[in-house]
Amino acid sequence: MTLLAATIKRASLGISTRSIARPVTSRKMHIQSIPMWEGTGNNYAYLVTDDKSKEAVIIDPANPPEVLPVLKEKTDSGSIKLSKIINTHHHHDHAGGNVEILKHFKLPIIGGKDCSQVTTTPDHKSQFNIGDIKVTALHTPCHTQDSICFYFEDGSDLAVFTGDTLFIGGCGRFFEGDATQMHKALNETLAALPNETRVYPGHEYTKGNVRFAKKVLDNDAIKKLDEFSQANKETQGKFTIGDEKQHNVFMRVDDSNIQQLVGETKPVEVMRALREMKDRS
Repeated sequence: MTLLAATIKRASLGISTRSIARPVTSRKMHIQSIPMWEGTGNNYAYLVTDDKSKEAVIIDPANPPEVLPVLKEKTDSGSIKLSKIINTHHHHDHAGGNVEILKHFKLPIIGGKDCSQVTTTPDHKSQFNIGDIKVTALHTPCHTQDSICFYFEDGSDLAVFTGDTLFIGGCGRFFEGDATQMHKALNETLAALPNETRVYPGHEYTKGNVRFAKKVLDNDAIKKLDEFSQANKETQGKFTIGDEKQHNVFMRVDDSNIQQLVGETKPVEVMRALREMKDRS
């Protein structure tokens, strides 16, 4: 078949003769979610790797039987060079695996001051690097007083690991803090990150968060989150800080509809009322 004939045939079939451009990416940060205690805690550990240097960190490896096989396979194959353990806070379902992990990997632990075996507690807004990835520690006390969110920047690729401070569509309980602290954590510290920053929380709680949100506010963003959470088992990394400002009622404390519902206008009081409602739901 001649080139002209082939072109005519493709056109008659509705097939474009233009070449398909492959997406060009300069991304070097790779994030692997490791689900833990599915069906009960629904936790996530995260393995983050700088693809250029292969340097990697493991975040909140709380359940070693589920995490160690992943780490061993990656390190044995030479695909990563594990350099650090990072903990978002001291609760057992986030830092409780440290002792066992250290038996297999002699690594420094970066995390809150009360985390098991912690080596370094970074100051608020202090920075360190994982290969070419810049990491900023953001203190967000409330769920626990040692809660730290870790903001990762790899060029235009941005991610924040929020532990139990910010969930997709929700926030953590105020176990060691109060509404003032959570308002600052969510609506000042995390809200100041670029809108395109992807959110990686410590648990998969989205369906429950949406059920509560729908009782509080009726908007298109919550409807879209509801549809996504019903169709997808996992939601981590699929939504951004910008999305949270639209569908997370705890980041909409200035919304007049929510204020009217809870009977408060001051943001901190709205936050307190919302959390009390969620705790009772």
